[in-house]
Amino acid sequence: MVIQYKCPNCGSDMAYDSESGHLSCPNCGRQDDIETFPEMNIIRKFDPDEAKEYHCENCGAVILTEAETTATHCSFCGAPVLLADRLTGDLAPAKVIPFTISKEEAVAAFKKWTKNGRLTPRGFTSGDRIKKMTGMYVPFWLYDIEGKADVAALATRVRSYTTGDTIYTETDFYDVRRELDLSYLKVPADASEKMDDELMDKLEPYNYGELKDFKMPYLAGYLAEKYDYDDEALFSRIESKIVPYIDSYIGSTISGYSTVSYTQKQIHTNKKNVYYTLLPVWMVYYDFDNKEHTFAMNGQTGKVVGKPPISAFKVIAWFTAIAASTFAIVKAISFAVGGVFW
Repeated sequence: MVIQYKCPNCGSDMAYDSESGHLSCPNCGRQDDIETFPEMNIIRKFDPDEAKEYHCENCGAVILTEAETTATHCSFCGAPVLLADRLTGDLAPAKVIPFTISKEEAVAAFKKWTKNGRLTPRGFTSGDRIKKMTGMYVPFWLYDIEGKADVAALATRVRSYTTGDTIYTETDFYDVRRELDLSYLKVPADASEKMDDELMDKLEPYNYGELKDFKMPYLAGYLAEKYDYDDEALFSRIESKIVPYIDSYIGSTISGYSTVSYTQKQIHTNKKNVYYTLLPVWMVYYDFDNKEHTFAMNGQTGKVVGKPPISAFKVIAWFTAIAASTFAIVKAISFAVGGVFW
């Protein structure tokens, strides 16, 4: 099924506007609330014989997509279309965080970010090198986790004191037990096979207070994908994500000792709730030195992640400056204490 939102004024295709939070018509400027958009202006077409081939209601062009795509544009007329049969049933997202950063704002923020790289080549920050910037909703699973930790440790407190000419060391030993109930809310893991997990992790945090119940109009004008991995397949990744935080919390409850040696540490985690969620990401493809560099921007907060190229010349200059500064400081200290420094 292909879904398109037609402007009640002029019949043009409407798309979601990140600034107003409404469906917006690029032709006449009309804006409509998603909740009250007229049903008669939602065009749906479904051909049961078509599996992965769709047709644009505007120009009739064939829309061929990858199996994971749920929202895209017509390659011929540019109209935003939603592939609704890939957004229903088990594939229906529960939540969505809409884009709050427009494409123009994203471009400006990215250009500003490139200028903050002290070790990037000079040419990297000059000129308009953005090859492509794509706004897309990436599928995530958000997990509410309940956990229990059962911990046993042998701890010591060491005290030294002097009596006369004798130094005494006194060591007290303690059996330490901790039984902890833990909970973590909205722990994210991206569920798209083609997205780089490390890149997606670094886009965090999102403001989950802005989560909304999923509605298809939020996707109009953007790309979107359905999940490749279900929540069971990604749970081990979530466990590996939260265990360091659990370890840190356990450590914070056993303080004031000279040494702590764990004799038992059992951590159990369970899923309480899982939410299939679409999160906004601007993907930025940047040309430099005959190579394409890929960056990602959080479509809600504007946070940019990626690895810019490093200038060898700037690195050498940076280390040279540090060495020169260190030499000057050491020389000054030497003269201050009356020594001679060569």
